[in-house]
Amino acid sequence: MRTAALAAMFSSSVALAACRAPSGVGRSAGPTYNTDIAPLLWERCGACHRPGQLAPFSLLEYQQVRSHAAQIVKATRNHVMPPWLPERGYGTFANDRRLGQDQIDLIDRWVARGAPEGDPAERRSPPTFVEGWQLGQPDLVVALPEPYTLRPGHSDVFRNFVIPIPLSTPRYVRGMEVRPGNGHVVHHATIGIDRTRASRLLDEADPEPGYEGMFSEGAHSPENHALGWTPGMMPMMDPSDMAWRLDGGSDLIIQLHMMPGHLSAPEQVRPSVGFFFTNTPPARQPIDFKLGSKTIDIPAGTVDYTAEDVFVLPVDVDLLSIYPHAHYLAKDMKAFATLPDGKVVWLLWIKDWNFNWQDQYRYETPVFLPRGTSLTMRYTYDNSAANSRNPHRPPERVVYGPQSSDEMGDLWLRFLPRTAAAQSALARAFVANELRKDLIVAEQGVSRNPSDARWHNLLGARYLEAGRIPESASHLEQAVRLAPRDAEARNNLAQALLRLGRVGDAIAHYREAARLAPRNAQLLFNLAGALQDRGHTEEAIRYLRQALALTPTAEGHNNLGAALASRGLVEEAAGEFRRALEIRPDYAEAKANLAMAAGLQQGRPARR
Repeated sequence: MRTAALAAMFSSSVALAACRAPSGVGRSAGPTYNTDIAPLLWERCGACHRPGQLAPFSLLEYQQVRSHAAQIVKATRNHVMPPWLPERGYGTFANDRRLGQDQIDLIDRWVARGAPEGDPAERRSPPTFVEGWQLGQPDLVVALPEPYTLRPGHSDVFRNFVIPIPLSTPRYVRGMEVRPGNGHVVHHATIGIDRTRASRLLDEADPEPGYEGMFSEGAHSPENHALGWTPGMMPMMDPSDMAWRLDGGSDLIIQLHMMPGHLSAPEQVRPSVGFFFTNTPPARQPIDFKLGSKTIDIPAGTVDYTAEDVFVLPVDVDLLSIYPHAHYLAKDMKAFATLPDGKVVWLLWIKDWNFNWQDQYRYETPVFLPRGTSLTMRYTYDNSAANSRNPHRPPERVVYGPQSSDEMGDLWLRFLPRTAAAQSALARAFVANELRKDLIVAEQGVSRNPSDARWHNLLGARYLEAGRIPESASHLEQAVRLAPRDAEARNNLAQALLRLGRVGDAIAHYREAARLAPRNAQLLFNLAGALQDRGHTEEAIRYLRQALALTPTAEGHNNLGAALASRGLVEEAAGEFRRALEIRPDYAEAKANLAMAAGLQQGRPARR
């Protein structure tokens, strides 16, 4: 995708006049390649414009540069290259790839003089790049053991790939570089770390590499770092004291959003990730916070649709970086902070969004934002035929969603809270802010579709998460009435009824849900937990065994061990606690239970 974008940017310039004079050697007046142009291009363009990278041609050697000289002039003069979307003066960024006007004029003068090579004595060798990696040779590279075959199709594909981390001890990660494995078909990648075995088990149950759907319950962003890859994103190193821990024996989960719609034949995808380590334990803990809209609904032909989100900071923070995200219809992106005294601080302004050149922009100096600061993101979208990037011809209504044909509007902000208490408060605020938006979406869905069980189920689940239990139960009961065979709705209803103290009714719905979806391990775990709380231990043990046969989890083995121990089967219980610790070695409750079981075994023999 990014290769095509580069080619398109440059192809329009080939009709320009060729250089006006032959190459000169040893001229002293004016810029030359050896003295002035080569160092500039190597520093600003070489990461992409070299063999093996996504750019359509290399700019490491004189003859290559001279043959594209007219194109380089046009691309730099029009600020197309190097790619950089933020407007000058609306945030000062450390990773700014933009050329200064003096540098643009330097290239222009050099080409106007005939692109002279210069004094051979000034010639230097091109820099040495590590093949395939922009940050240099990683300390650890992991890759999908075997490629995944993406077949032609109309629907986007979301697939999670599990890659074991070959470490025996924890390491601290200060940099990570993602190679998507096939930029022609990958829309984006989201990365998590699974310190359990949940993702690995789902992968093993699927005959092809990876598994479909969303992350397993064991996969998470490590230490509040949102990790991923999008086209155009340049990898960066974090300060050593803000690294995150990568545990030995854990799994890397890379979820690829792939677009097979334009394929005429199957293509292989094999992602890989490079890690850059530091020996410095983290002393500061940043948190990635997302603003955004989940109610995007853009009518066909609309030129200036606006999506906005506002959030008030509950604590003092330093803003380290900013990462905007949308799909193809976005055109203008504004992000600004209104301080408690009313002063407005611009964080970012992109006047011409381009999906193919996304990036995370790191501030040259952290931006201090005091408690009470109001953060605003405001994106404008163009869903008209005049938008050359509109994927729909003719334009169609576009709503919020993860598909490439949908639209999104997110703004990720990397905050550094000043205390541990502030970090916890900000993390809670993030969860509450996301839930607030999810509730709006679900409430609107029920209002528009009052007879749709799916929307009642979604709203009931959101109310359950928000602690609004009576409202949750009401909508979930409606969902079950509309769709009696919906196991998910019954499971959610059972959870709400438990919170209301209606244990018998909850167990009845759990039983029916388990009958409807007998291979849903989570349902079986939930039913077993309710039975165990009611004192039906033998039946709970039976369902726990069934669930663990489907999906072994640390919690499941620990709960089975507790149930067995309550029946006096201490030796068997100890075995379950050990299995829980094999899956999650730092599981404190399982450790305590195993120690208690060992004490009981020493004091008396286990019952048979």
